[in-house]
Amino acid sequence: MHDAPSLISLQQRIAQQWPDHPAIAFNGATTTFAEFAAQSDRGAAFLQQRGIRRGDRVGLYCINSDAFAAAYFAIVKAGGTVVPLNLLLTPPELVYILRDSGARGLLYYEGFEPAVAAMRPQLPDVEFAVHLGLEPTSRGGAEFSRADLFDCPAPWIPPAIDPANDVAVLIYTSGTTGHPKGAMLTHRNLCANATAVREAMRLEPGRDVLLVVLPMFHAFAGTVGLLFPLLHGCTIVPLPRFDPGAVLDAIEASQATIFFAVPSMFNILLRMQNADVGKFRSVRFAVSGGAAMPAEVMRQFEEKYGTLIYEGDGPTECGPVTCVNPIGGRRKPGSVGREAPSVEMRIMDAAGREVPVGEAGEICVRGPSVMKGYWNRPEETAASFFGEWFRTGDIGVMDEDRYFFILDRIKDMVIVNGMNVYPRAVEEVLYQHPAVAEAAVVGEPSELHGEVPIAFVVLHPGAEADDKALRSFCRERLGRHEIPRQFHLRESLPKNAAGKILKRELRRSGEVERGVDRRS
Repeated sequence: MHDAPSLISLQQRIAQQWPDHPAIAFNGATTTFAEFAAQSDRGAAFLQQRGIRRGDRVGLYCINSDAFAAAYFAIVKAGGTVVPLNLLLTPPELVYILRDSGARGLLYYEGFEPAVAAMRPQLPDVEFAVHLGLEPTSRGGAEFSRADLFDCPAPWIPPAIDPANDVAVLIYTSGTTGHPKGAMLTHRNLCANATAVREAMRLEPGRDVLLVVLPMFHAFAGTVGLLFPLLHGCTIVPLPRFDPGAVLDAIEASQATIFFAVPSMFNILLRMQNADVGKFRSVRFAVSGGAAMPAEVMRQFEEKYGTLIYEGDGPTECGPVTCVNPIGGRRKPGSVGREAPSVEMRIMDAAGREVPVGEAGEICVRGPSVMKGYWNRPEETAASFFGEWFRTGDIGVMDEDRYFFILDRIKDMVIVNGMNVYPRAVEEVLYQHPAVAEAAVVGEPSELHGEVPIAFVVLHPGAEADDKALRSFCRERLGRHEIPRQFHLRESLPKNAAGKILKRELRRSGEVERGVDRRS
């Protein structure tokens, strides 16, 4: 039962192999792997003293930092389950997650003290809180301080872990309707995915330095930017927020070799005025995930910065990395690449049958990194699988070389007069317009056509384009049913904490609700 590796055993092993190598560089301070192991051991001992046992949930509400990493591993080493909290959620949303998960403790960054103070009266099951302040002994309004957590004198008692069944992390996925669901990722899931990342991306222990600006509470950064490097001997440089100038400065200062981000971040770096592209020189390659990478943004970024971007993909429920374009091998623009090691992917129809090469269907995944299920949601868990195969909700195709292409989310597809319109294809065309910086296409109900596509567009600073110009541009490149019926110019598009455009917010916006299909 316990022979398979756990997050605990892998972290202990790497601390023995690379004791003096930097694990984390943050705010001018460096923590070695041996120091990190000892720090998280003491944190685990503290949590065990507070009564945290195998399977108990503990909330983690913290910015990207050395404290996040140490607190995360302290919870895991105590035998507990980490519940990472999205920093952009409102207190009522956070209360829902903490209550739904049954969290017994909460570790939080000092800047969130007002939110925590507002929440605590509604969280009777949260027995203690730890204030992760920059000043180690500062408690804020919490019962315990950072020093209490990481300087605990009690001995750590390694828990007995069943890697296949014990849930290491409970990540709540943002639901398009209703409340978010907690994806249960076991030690086995996360160990398998972290190892797959190392192999797929050919990352090298003792050499590679990863800049981590995507939020660590998110599945992408949680595995690629936290678990993989800290389990396999690479250094991480956490940044608490995305600022393009600060990103370039941090890359230069740390000589980061790997930069991973979502497409909107690459786009902002691309549009940055007077960017010192020389600061990017140490980066061996970049990785894009979390959302579809517009081919035009990729082309322009690579031309400007001289660094190749390898696109990959994967949902939270799969650890999350399922596929990536082969590093150093053949890249196919528009493709999310080939299956990562130990991951199997298929394209299936609505009945769960595999479709022929080149035909569209739902991308389904199986393998050791696929989640155990949704927390306390047996019916929704059952609905998300075809047997062993997890249904990603993405429409895609596989070519003869086993490269996968995501056409769109099933829920985002627009059906015009019975014909499928994939918003991503329309967005790719809009990104080719020289005035367009960002674009998002959603469907709007239409009495005559069932649905019609609507576009939301952000222009480059100083650029000009109106409805007529954008429509004419699309008419030359798209089928008639694919051309957006309306173009709404925006100063910005709503995004989540990971920088992914929130189409559900656009659908809810007054512009769509009041929109009239004048060209029916």
